[in-house]
Amino acid sequence: MDGGCFCGFVRYRADGAPFDETNCHCSICRRTSGAPFVAWFSVRRGEFAFLTGQPASFRSSDHGTRTFCPRCGTPLTFQSTRAPTAIDVTTCSLDHPERVPPRDHTQTRTRLPWVELGPLPVFPDARS
Repeated sequence: MDGGCFCGFVRYRADGAPFDETNCHCSICRRTSGAPFVAWFSVRRGEFAFLTGQPASFRSSDHGTRTFCPRCGTPLTFQSTRAPTAIDVTTCSLDHPERVPPRDHTQTRTRLPWVELGPLPVFPDARS
C-alpha cells in the first residue's frame, strides 16, 4: 500500500496486512488533524518505510510521536512506546484509502456529540 502527503513531498509504503483499523475520536487526534476524528490502521514497524521526503515529527503525549509533512502539514503516522512493534498510519493518506475501511470507533468517550457513529463497534476508550 502506497501513500503520502497532499503535496507529494513525503511518500511511503506500508506492506503486510493492516490491523487495528479504526476511527479514533481522542482529543489529540482531533486537534492534530483539525478533523472530528481520524481513520488509522496499523502495520508492523518493519513493514513500513518512508520512500521520499523527510517527515517532521513531534511528541504528542508521554508515549506518542506523530509525523507529518513539513511542507503541507498532512498527518502521516503515530508511534507509541506502548506498542513498540507497530506503527499507525493515517488511512486517508493512502493512495487508495477505500481498501482499508475502519472496523470500529475508539476513544468515543471524548467524541464530539454531533458525530454519529453508525454501525461499527464502539469502544469508549482503547479497544480491549
